[in-house]
Amino acid sequence: MPVPAPRMPAPRWLPGGHLQTIWPALVGRRRLAGALHYLRERWETPDGDFVDVDFALAAAPDGVPEPAGAADAAPTARAGGRVELGARPLLVLFHGLEGSSSSHYAIAFALAARERGWDFALPHFRGCSGELNRAPRAYHSGDFEEVGWMLARLRARAGAPLRAVGVSLGGNALLRWAAEAGASAAAVVAALAAVSAPVDLAASGAALGRGFARHVYARMFLRTMRPKALAKWAQHPGLFERDRVARARTLHEFDDAFTAPLHGFAGADDYWARASSAPHLARIGVPALVLNARNDPFVPPSSLPRPGSVGPCVELWQPAHGGHVGFAHGGFPGRLDALPQAVCGWLAAHA
Repeated sequence: MPVPAPRMPAPRWLPGGHLQTIWPALVGRRRLAGALHYLRERWETPDGDFVDVDFALAAAPDGVPEPAGAADAAPTARAGGRVELGARPLLVLFHGLEGSSSSHYAIAFALAARERGWDFALPHFRGCSGELNRAPRAYHSGDFEEVGWMLARLRARAGAPLRAVGVSLGGNALLRWAAEAGASAAAVVAALAAVSAPVDLAASGAALGRGFARHVYARMFLRTMRPKALAKWAQHPGLFERDRVARARTLHEFDDAFTAPLHGFAGADDYWARASSAPHLARIGVPALVLNARNDPFVPPSSLPRPGSVGPCVELWQPAHGGHVGFAHGGFPGRLDALPQAVCGWLAAHA
């Protein structure tokens, strides 16, 4: 059943898409620190690599106290390395570019899940959990096979189909998986949501390649992406053209030199075209929410999907304000719980 899109007006003290993006990211993690504790599992992948999965349980398992450690501290694994899940619903979150379980939106969603009595899991994309992965690959926005493998492992341990959220890059990858899975996705997820997903990667890449966005956001991403890529080259010499990566100053240059060749694409343009979820939204066969603010500096409003371009299972929420994964509300310095509460409410209504 349709759930009315909630009103999420931006605070008057936080005008514009840039401020609505930057302020929550700067202050959110600091304000949420100490509110959450993760338990970590390491999964071996079929190709001899690993991914780390962080869990936040709605209730502490037997023998494990409910700690008050900082959310950005290194997660701890239980004895045996396996986290025991209960019969509670499980919310799975796929993070954005260079994100992790310490990202402000991840902590906010984990807290919203806990309030509803749901367990929470965040599988890190390769190389994003604090340790360089082993294989001659990284992660990318269309990595739907990896998303499917992660979801299948979690579904096998959950008592019911999952509720899944993808944020930014993770949202696009989740939508690509749902489109590829078609009707079979319903055996794995009851409902899913994509928040601030760049469904047209070429449009978002162009937006992040010019002006303020290039000098602030792209530079911020490349500050961690370039060193990790160069470490990957040291791990696998000759895997790509090292000098081109070292010189990359835009996401297009980086994806053209690193992301595309590592993952079988002819170049950045080929990667962005084939990985974008927008052309595939009509094929999604499970309830799916696609939420984008129309003032998102990463996602131009002209690139957002229209009702006629999506299938009957897809619902679009496109509020005027919110920035990129921002959606702060209330008086200064703002709260970040409106977005995860609204999304979790939608998932609950459709699960």
